[in-house]
This record gives sequence, C-alpha cells and structure tokens, in this order.
Amino acid sequence: MRSDTPASRPVLLVTRRLPEAVEARAARDFDARLNPQDRALSGADIARLAAETGAAGILCTAGDRLDAAAIAALPEAVRIVATFSVGTDHIDLDAAKARGLIVTNTPDVLTDATADIALLLMLGAARRASEGERMIRAGAWTGWTPTQLLGTHLGGKRLGIIGMGRIGQAVAQRARAFGMAIHYSNRRRLPAEQEAGAIYHADPEAMLAVCDVLSLHFPATPETTHWLNAERIERLPPGAIVVNTARGSVVDDEALIAALARGRLAAAGLDVFENEPNLHAGYRGLENAFLLPHLGSATVETRNAMGFKALDNLDAVFAGSAPPDRVA
Repeated sequence: MRSDTPASRPVLLVTRRLPEAVEARAARDFDARLNPQDRALSGADIARLAAETGAAGILCTAGDRLDAAAIAALPEAVRIVATFSVGTDHIDLDAAKARGLIVTNTPDVLTDATADIALLLMLGAARRASEGERMIRAGAWTGWTPTQLLGTHLGGKRLGIIGMGRIGQAVAQRARAFGMAIHYSNRRRLPAEQEAGAIYHADPEAMLAVCDVLSLHFPATPETTHWLNAERIERLPPGAIVVNTARGSVVDDEALIAALARGRLAAAGLDVFENEPNLHAGYRGLENAFLLPHLGSATVETRNAMGFKALDNLDAVFAGSAPPDRVA
C-alpha cells in the first residue's frame, strides 16, 4: 500500500470497468482514472486519454487494440501497459519494445477457471445441452422420449489436447475423471509424472486421427492462424467434437461451420471466436454448436486474481523494481 499523498501517486488509466475489489485497490494505490460506463475504447482513444490525464501507466484488457500506431501516439510519460489478460496478441510487442514501453500480463491464475469451461464445452456439446435448454425456454418440450436429443458419452472416448501447458494439463486431469483416454501434442514432451499416463504425439497432425474430442490450447500467432482448417478437420474421426478455449483465430470458421453443417463433426464447443464479439453468423444457425461468450476466466476469484496481478506489476514498476510478469 502506498503512503504518499493522492497528488503524488502515479496516474493510472484503466480502460474498462474491472471487478469492484480491483478498482478499489487501484483507487487506493494510484490516481486511478476509471471507466465506470465501461465504454469500449479504440487505441486512439486510449492514447488521447493517456495524454489528457497525464497517465504514467495503463491497465488495459484483451479487447483493447494497441497497435503500432496507438503505441506511437502514447505520451512519453506512459511507462507501462499492464494487460488484464494472459494473451498479448492485442498489443504490438515489437512496437512496445522499440519504444521502451514495459508490457506485462497475468499468467498462472486462469488455469482452473479455463479448464472448467473446457469441460463445460465438452459436456455441453456432447450432450446437446444448448438444444435442450432452448427447447425448455421455448415451451417446446412435450415430455421425455427414448430417442430425444441423444448425445455422446464422454467416458471411454479419446481426448486429444494440443498445447499441454498448465491449462491443457488441468483439462486432462478433469477429463480423466470422466474416463477419457488422454492424448496430447506439445512442443516438448512432458516428464512422466506430468504426463500421468497421457500418450504423447510429436506431430499434432498425426494425433488428429485418434481424437474423438479435440481440445485446443495453443496461443495465437501467425503460424497458428486458422490451424484447424478443412484439411485437418478431415483427419479427425467421423463424429468428432472440437473444443476451443484458446483463441478464435486458430480455427478456420468457414471450414468448421461446413463440417458441422454436414455432420462430418458431431459438435463443437466454442468459448472464443475470431473477430469477437462479431463472430461468424454461420455458428448461430447450427444446433450442434455449443457457444459461450468468452467465459474462460469469468469467475469472481479469477478476475480478482488477474486484476491484482496487473496491479502487482504496476506497483513493481513504480517502485523501481522488475515486474514479475513482464513480456516486453
């Protein structure tokens, strides 16, 4: 906690409305300029507000696009951009490094919440949960029948995980409780104690043939853009289920929608979308697409932890220390 006077505290521009406990700490420790209306800001808006407020730090979120132009427009007084996210694909890190701007993120606190959502997507997609829920709400349910909304049992199915980091491992741990066989592909093979019996595939494309359920957990990069395309979908077993809690850009929407529409895939469970919130309209008409609005980290506990991590990084910079979660 800072003991200096409010006038001497660094000005912190907070780009979106954050959980109450996070905003309270920000207001306590900084001259915090909040966004109580939760108005979405462009990169140009953020640069302008930083100049108007005399901001020394910016606490932004994954929806705030800070491209090279926005970073160039930031006043020299801005020393750090702390993003309320693990991913940093919304920030031009090369431009930040060139300018000498510190960028930090919030790793290691989203694992359990995101893994829970991945399992929710698997179950919801496999058991046709959204179809049943819509039927109830529409007053269309006329009673139980033996063949109504028959789904797929997860027990005994093969789960393929691409990207076996903390979240991938947490998903595997949960899936084992459902009796799923775990396969994974990762840049490096895990030690045996971390594998916990999972089967390693050095080539992710070779693994696709054994994925009754495919769960994506790798970052958005130019190399991973539209990684799950029509060709790779065809390598999955007929009737497979695709789950994505990573980034929307790693999926070719046209290819996935076509495979779902013609029954090549049984279902998909998606929490992230390319160009969100403007997701491909084709998903909305698919009964076998179980869709969530980017809820991966949406628990009070997790969002508070994310905010506190961002503030820890800001505290470190303004105390003259190295921030623990620096990415640029």
